[in-house]
Amino acid sequence: MPDTPVDVKKAAVPARSNLLEPWQSFRTEMDRMFDRVSSGFGLPSFGRFFDVDRDLPTVSLPAVDVSEDNSAFKIAAELPGLEEKDVDVTVTGDMLSLRGEKKQEREEKDKNYYLSERSYGAFQRSFALPKSVDRDKISASFAKGVLTIVLPKTATARDEQKKIEVKAG
Repeated sequence: MPDTPVDVKKAAVPARSNLLEPWQSFRTEMDRMFDRVSSGFGLPSFGRFFDVDRDLPTVSLPAVDVSEDNSAFKIAAELPGLEEKDVDVTVTGDMLSLRGEKKQEREEKDKNYYLSERSYGAFQRSFALPKSVDRDKISASFAKGVLTIVLPKTATARDEQKKIEVKAG
């Protein structure tokens, strides 16, 4: 190999406040990952164990499937442990909002111990509604821990659909 001179310049050292930024981002991402895992077991947020402000409520978002067919959009939200009275569905302008709150209390008394547990959690998810949704005909049903919202399309939106042929090559 030929000897090629390399011009070496010293890079400026980043400001001290920026040195911790990647670690803070990493910690936030790890907290989110653990929260997703722990929420399936009914455990509180891991972030609550390590942060100074432990009085904030745990908020987890329900898993949601959104699908579309020729006549409607459908949203199915998994809400285990909730009942229809615990869920609120509203339409405000072009936004559909799901809200819910879960309250659990458990108490056990025995000769040698007393156990009292309480857990509370709330969630809210919002979806932008397409203009093709007939807002007056939106319906919601709740069965076996799944909230299903049907968002029917307007007649003009159904008529405007056109199948496009896909050709090879």
